[in-house]
Amino acid sequence: MGVDQELGRLGVEFGGVQLPDSFKELSAEELVRLADALSRERARQADGLNEAAEEALRLVPALARGAVRKVLFR
Repeated sequence: MGVDQELGRLGVEFGGVQLPDSFKELSAEELVRLADALSRERARQADGLNEAAEEALRLVPALARGAVRKVLFR
């Protein structure tokens, strides 16, 4: 893939924000590595948040967990 395509992909990973011009100095391979690393880190954070939420639900009485889970996580 080309630098322009990878810049677009990286822009999507950053939530569609305008990337700094300095990113254009990176090679396509560097942009791929950066986008992949960002994607992996977001997945890791999401897993951690889900795990923390499940841990927190253990504090809720068992009979109410289903209802609380629906309210919080629709």
